[in-house]
Amino acid sequence: MEPKRPSIPMQVQAFRRRNRRLRWPWVLAAVLVGLLIWLVFRPPGESPPQSPAPVSMTQPSGPPWQMGNPEGRFTLTFYADLECPFCREYFPQLKRWVGNNTDVALQWHHQPLAAHEPAASAEARLAECVAEAGGHAAFWQAVEWVYAHTRSDGQGLPDGLRYPESTPAIEQCMASERADVLIRAQAAEATKSGVTATPSLRLLNHQTGQAILLQGPIEGDALLSAMDMLAAEDTASDAAASPATPTSEMPADVVGDMPR
Repeated sequence: MEPKRPSIPMQVQAFRRRNRRLRWPWVLAAVLVGLLIWLVFRPPGESPPQSPAPVSMTQPSGPPWQMGNPEGRFTLTFYADLECPFCREYFPQLKRWVGNNTDVALQWHHQPLAAHEPAASAEARLAECVAEAGGHAAFWQAVEWVYAHTRSDGQGLPDGLRYPESTPAIEQCMASERADVLIRAQAAEATKSGVTATPSLRLLNHQTGQAILLQGPIEGDALLSAMDMLAAEDTASDAAASPATPTSEMPADVVGDMPR
């Protein structure tokens, strides 16, 4: 008597069970082989895909506009007028100095002078609207463009000259009051703080809250001396083990003997 063979459905079920056990090891092996092939034959310099790096939140997305190290120990606020010829001459020097001092951030503060209106506020509005659309780097680019093309002393930009990077968003901002509100607020704050001329500088030590107000275009050696002075205040405070004092302004004549 012949042994009874398993029915076809039973054979199919057994085959499926064997396949279910073997499928995943083969899939895993195929993935590993593919990865090894990619690692061997990938173009030079190409790295495995990575998740995007987190966006740095150390620099605010809006005004006041800064360049340099936003996490530096010092912030140097530049009170300036885009129609001020002394500001125009001084700005490139100040920019170079900040670029060579990694512990400093440069911060712009509008102070359009009455003698330079309405051109000074119109140019400040342009810079603010460019920055609203493009951020910090766009702001400084606009400042450089204005200083490169303005006739200064209230004469403004040549008639018919338009900002080359203008966009509908910038034009819309220029037609609104948003930038004017900010410019007037910064000018009022500067006057309240004792800034009466441009250019002026305010150097702030973030570790102590101490600040010093400097009038006029200050050369790099004098700025370093001011930093040393504020650092000495920091050292004296640490030696006395006293809490950091609130932000205060030192009179400008404190640095009157500094090299100019």
